[in-house]
Amino acid sequence: MAKKTNNPTKSLKIPAIIIISAKICAFISTKLVTRFAARVFTTPVKHKVPKREFEMDAKSVQKEIYIPAIDKHIITYSYGESKRKIILVHGWSGRGTQLFKIADALVENGYSVISFDAPAHGKSKGQTTIMSEFIASILQLEKEFGPFESAIGHSLGGMSVLNAIKNELNVNSAVIIGSGDIVQDILNEFISKLRLKKDIADHLQNLFEEKYQLKMDDFSAYRAAQKVKIPVLVIHDKDDPEVPVKAGIHIHENLEKGTLFLTEGLGHRKILGNQNVIKETLKFIKKN
Repeated sequence: MAKKTNNPTKSLKIPAIIIISAKICAFISTKLVTRFAARVFTTPVKHKVPKREFEMDAKSVQKEIYIPAIDKHIITYSYGESKRKIILVHGWSGRGTQLFKIADALVENGYSVISFDAPAHGKSKGQTTIMSEFIASILQLEKEFGPFESAIGHSLGGMSVLNAIKNELNVNSAVIIGSGDIVQDILNEFISKLRLKKDIADHLQNLFEEKYQLKMDDFSAYRAAQKVKIPVLVIHDKDDPEVPVKAGIHIHENLEKGTLFLTEGLGHRKILGNQNVIKETLKFIKKN
């Protein structure tokens, strides 16, 4: 009998204890629940590295790098020995070896890979982080390991790649897989999963903008896409329960040189190991 696999289209749920805690905070005050939501939103879950990623982990040269812009250290992975380098960027609660199948294919095709555990992810220190720290990490790694021929990002990593290019990451092409799009939509969905009133999302946005002195919508992927002039392959699954396919379609519509590749039945994470996805990624990078 074949072993059952997890449903690739099943959305991740927030633990009941966090939802209950959020409701208690909301009962006490709006300010308290907003701060609680902000803490949860910026705290990734550090998952145990699965066996399938052991080989990349073992064969990579790992190094701790300091990111001056955010005053944090991250762990980097150098995989392969080619001078033709590709940077890989994982998503929220991911890690530097999560895109191992794509990394393996790149190395087999004459490239080397640079990836990293974003702040508060994987082996990197810290408990909280935000997308601007992903972007700062990418830009610093270009200084440390670049130049890169291309950048590949999954989920939040896809948004980060587009924003890094907007901020002068110099690559010939980019591939974004299951990327989020509009920041406000992401906040609204998060607050919905916490089962809180919709207006808490607005309070959350205001808190972040005041704390970090930035406009959240400036980080929306479609806005970054409007300023990206290089070829970008947008890959998205029609059945993605974490990030709806409309996000990928909207990003593609705002790219000057965008290519859209849609899949079915792969969800948000299984898509990273799909052979057709890897084939299209390689073909696109080689072409551009």
